[in-house]
Amino acid sequence: MDQGSTATTSESDAERFDRYVTPEIATLLRVARTFTSSRSDAEDLVQETLLRAYRAIHDFDGEHARAWLLTIMRNANINRARRGPAADSLDEPESVQERSTSDPAILAERSEFDDAVHDAADDLPAKFRDVLNLVDFGGLSYADAAAALDVPIGTVMSRLHRGRRRVKDNLVARGFAPRKVAAS
Repeated sequence: MDQGSTATTSESDAERFDRYVTPEIATLLRVARTFTSSRSDAEDLVQETLLRAYRAIHDFDGEHARAWLLTIMRNANINRARRGPAADSLDEPESVQERSTSDPAILAERSEFDDAVHDAADDLPAKFRDVLNLVDFGGLSYADAAAALDVPIGTVMSRLHRGRRRVKDNLVARGFAPRKVAAS
């Protein structure tokens, strides 16, 4: 290969993978966790995404790596769903595992609320759920979510607003009314 040519021809696939993909692994894990019911399923989804990305890295143009990877992940997740449901894990939600408290009542309340939020999100139509998963649970920017879903950023914002409203309404209906702040 000519050393003076562009990055797409001067770097090996492994170098391109290290440059564009490796820095996004933490984000991929976070987003995969929103798509799956267990940590091990999320790790499997990320591994499948990484394998697909490595196989296609020579075709990647170097622009918008996160959006490219999230598109690969979304497609891999759709294919996994078509192959059949994975066995549900008995793992507790990560948010409960990571919190430390000595008060079992607080831990139970948090777990119940977390479960209610995830149940409410799971009840959303796919177009709202996908945006909520990427932005609120996955921590992506509106632009990255728009690129991953191949929709305009305004659509992401609209769906996120409507999805959040539906989750809130669902939580209120389940008795998780928002706390009102008393006037001082």
